[in-house]
Amino acid sequence: MIRLTRAPDMLLGQHWVNLLRQAGIACRLTGVHLQGGAGEIPVDQCGPDLWIENEHDRESAMGIIEGWADASSRAGPHWHCPACGEWLEPQFSSCWQCGAARPGDDAPPRA
Repeated sequence: MIRLTRAPDMLLGQHWVNLLRQAGIACRLTGVHLQGGAGEIPVDQCGPDLWIENEHDRESAMGIIEGWADASSRAGPHWHCPACGEWLEPQFSSCWQCGAARPGDDAPPRA
C-alpha cells in the first residue's frame, strides 16, 4: 500500500475514501483512533492517513481529492428563485423557501 496523504480530520478522510472508492480506486483509512491520543502523541501525528493499493492510481486519486476542493470553490453564482424571489447560494438546486427548482442554464445571469 502507498500512503497518499494525511486527512485533517476523520470526516474529510472518510469523504475522500468514499470519493476514491466510487472512482474504483482501492484505498483505506488508517489511524482512525489516534485523535484520542492527542496530547500524548503530537497533534500533527494524530490525523488519519489515506492509503491506496496501487502506485499507478496516485495521480488519479490526488486529482479526485484536489478536484473535490476545487469544485466546491467553483460552485457558481448565487441565484434568484423565479417563484418567490429569494436569493440562494450556489450549492442549492432548489429554493429553500418555496421548493422551486433552480432555473436552467438558459436563465438570465444575476445582475
